[in-house]
Amino acid sequence: MQTLNFFCFVLGLSAFNAAQADIIAAKGGIDYWHYNADLNHPASVGPQTELEDDHGMSFFIAVEHPVPFLPNLKIKHSNLQAESDQSFAGVKNHQVDLDYSDFILYYEILDNIVSADVGFGAKRVEGDIRQNYTQTQEVSGTVPMIYAQAGVKLPFTGLSVSAEASFAALDDDKITDAQAELKYNFVDTILVDVGAKVGYRILDIQLEEGSNQEAKLKFKGPYLGIDVHF
Repeated sequence: MQTLNFFCFVLGLSAFNAAQADIIAAKGGIDYWHYNADLNHPASVGPQTELEDDHGMSFFIAVEHPVPFLPNLKIKHSNLQAESDQSFAGVKNHQVDLDYSDFILYYEILDNIVSADVGFGAKRVEGDIRQNYTQTQEVSGTVPMIYAQAGVKLPFTGLSVSAEASFAALDDDKITDAQAELKYNFVDTILVDVGAKVGYRILDIQLEEGSNQEAKLKFKGPYLGIDVHF
């Protein structure tokens, strides 16, 4: 709830600024992501752990401007939670609870019927992974990333398709995040665009928190969402 309140506050503030000065554009979106998750510890002799299907909310905000050579700013955030179906005395055998954020600086290469962005930034992952009821792996790290997005509008239909991908790596930590979506703008005016979207997202996270603390996670599944552009 605090995340949603923060998103609404920032988006509202951006909209106010955009109304005051037409040189600034603000974008925002919120998604409901239904995913299945896998957990693998390569150092363990046990098999890959299949976690129960779960869901979470994701959001992004972006601010764009016309100043040459100065990048635009985008922030993405997801809360990733999953657990196994095995439990003892009410405690799940495996549990994952991570906050995952992207901080992106990007440039618009194209912004017409075809759009394209490229950029760089950092991914932040923080939380914990619990396995075998008692072993808890604390996760906290920031990894540099590269980012790209491309999309195409279908003229006179309100429809558009787009894809977005980012990759981060530092030492043995690696994160790949990719998604593709179809969006329909049901509000399209000079002041504001509002669109509903459906898409599919795959997130691979490989973390190395010590010689015996490597963890590989995969989250994948469809999502529904709303985007707003001022």
